[in-house]
Amino acid sequence: MKFVALISGGKDSFFNIHHCMSRGHELVALGNLYPKQTGIDEIDSFMFQTVGHDIIEYYSECLEVPLYRQEINGSSKNQLLEYSITEEDEIEDLYVLLKKVKEKHPDVEGVSCGAILSHYQRTRVENVCGRLGLTCLAYLWQRDQLELMGEMCNNQLDARIIKVAAIGLNATHLGKSIQELYPYLIKLNRMYEVHICGEGGEFETIVLDAPFFKHKRLEIIEQEVVDHSNDDVSYLRLKVELREKVDGSSDTTLAPPALLSEQFATIFEELADEIEDEIKDKIKDDEQYDEDKLIGIESQPEICVASAKDKLYVSNLTSTKSTLKEQTDDIFTKLNDILIIHDFSLNDIQHITLLLSDINQFSEVNKVYEEQFSKFYLPPSRICIETTLSSSTLVQLSCIVIHPKLKQGIHIRSRSYWAPQNIGPYSQSIVEESSQYKIGTLSGQIPLVPSSMELSLVSNPFGRVFSSVLSLQHLHRVKELIGVPEIGSIVCFIVDAINLDIVSETWQKYINELATSDDAKNLIIVKVKKLPKNASIEWGGCSFKNSIGMYEDEQETKPQALEITKMVDLFEISNVVNINHGSIQLITLFTNDFDLVRNLIEFNDSLCHRLQIFTRLADASNLGGNFEIVPVLQSWTYQKRPFAFTIVWTVENY
Repeated sequence: MKFVALISGGKDSFFNIHHCMSRGHELVALGNLYPKQTGIDEIDSFMFQTVGHDIIEYYSECLEVPLYRQEINGSSKNQLLEYSITEEDEIEDLYVLLKKVKEKHPDVEGVSCGAILSHYQRTRVENVCGRLGLTCLAYLWQRDQLELMGEMCNNQLDARIIKVAAIGLNATHLGKSIQELYPYLIKLNRMYEVHICGEGGEFETIVLDAPFFKHKRLEIIEQEVVDHSNDDVSYLRLKVELREKVDGSSDTTLAPPALLSEQFATIFEELADEIEDEIKDKIKDDEQYDEDKLIGIESQPEICVASAKDKLYVSNLTSTKSTLKEQTDDIFTKLNDILIIHDFSLNDIQHITLLLSDINQFSEVNKVYEEQFSKFYLPPSRICIETTLSSSTLVQLSCIVIHPKLKQGIHIRSRSYWAPQNIGPYSQSIVEESSQYKIGTLSGQIPLVPSSMELSLVSNPFGRVFSSVLSLQHLHRVKELIGVPEIGSIVCFIVDAINLDIVSETWQKYINELATSDDAKNLIIVKVKKLPKNASIEWGGCSFKNSIGMYEDEQETKPQALEITKMVDLFEISNVVNINHGSIQLITLFTNDFDLVRNLIEFNDSLCHRLQIFTRLADASNLGGNFEIVPVLQSWTYQKRPFAFTIVWTVENY
């Protein structure tokens, strides 16, 4: 795509341009915000580097593309992590700048942003991009700083230190190249945890040359050290001139980082060796279910509303309207009515499970979905699948609603190497946070290559293994970034049983290598009809973190807890995850006993806990009672043992 690059003059913005061009994107313009007052080298901006701003004009000649500049009239008025439109904020100046660029270049689709760790910076660029229909390209996002700075040093980026503001750095380091300072920065990182790429504001740089500069580079002809009198900050005031490049630009394409981290690459290599022959020699025939038996199931599931402390579970919203759009509109009308009755709003929804009878018609549903959620900066996380619904049902929606004091989560819309961007109004994760615990719902992750947003290939056994490992890595990275690492309840959706062995082995190796607990039983494997983008596998679920000390007194056991334990013990396989000493329990149950499931539903009716049941539609239609139904073709334990009923029971013992 054609893109405009936001530049500050620093190394990150230019190295990200190099990655954008290496991924096949075309640079057509540069954009820069500069301080309002002339003669002032630095302003108090939370967002933009302004030291060295007088040099920016030269970059247009170096790259032979037009430069668009916008004066910073606003201030850092909105300092919340997630940005919403705020008058007189400096981000509105960024909006004016990019709007002007788009008017001059209507075919621009992307914006290059050099954010590495800063959620603050990324969310603001994403906000403006979203308003203008642009995609943020942030290929440095979440990169390992030691590795990233090493790449910058090794790929002919001539960047000089022009500001220092950290322990161990002083005026003597000004003017040095990043290549000269790299070993010293590694030392400072080990001694004082100084960020090697300067992400903590330890230093700033100015770029004099890069491989993709066309025919000219910059050269410093004068420099003056300026010391701040009130703090330990020094910077350079520079004069530069353009110089002809001797060899012109060099056609150096940056290789992307490996798709799999070292740990996940190890998992893949071990699995590939173990499973290759087994998959080649033993391609399982999928169990073929007689779907004719499902024809004629007209009854829709009952709407189920369960209320818990500061929480609401709304399940099985369907409609009898004629078209898919009409059904979706009707479902959201019903949902809004329920939320109003319980003093909630759409913005309080933590997670949505969206079931479609035909995922190829998803765009129709998504139009309505976007109307409902596009105005929220942290929309709900989401799992979306195609499965077998009753004959008149085209779409079914269930959701979890919370009343957080401060809504937490991540909604990353930038394209990067880290994990897939979210295209549409859903977050990678929304976190319910209390003083005792955090619970994060995790959107479904399919095996997309993050930098291209295309599916990884699955045409051979290696491809199937790679897809399983890659999509699980995406899920892992999300839960690690939100700081909620403990595995609560994970569901892996597959579309054919060939993947069953692969998923099972992937999960067990993941638990052994990377998980913070050794409880593999938290996984449910289910077969459905189709997944987004015709993917073969999707991982989703929830994770948690206890915030209280592990040695604090446990809460008093309540009478209902004893009854719940007795009920759990009746199931063939069960697993209980205790959050906050059991005040919340995530209980996974497996059984083939229809009557036992009926008894559980009746038992739960008096408790009003969330009960989510994965089973065939024909079996679910005969159960009756209050529960969330997720119709599937088959379900298994992590050890590949099949069951007719798989249940996730969320018990809140308050």
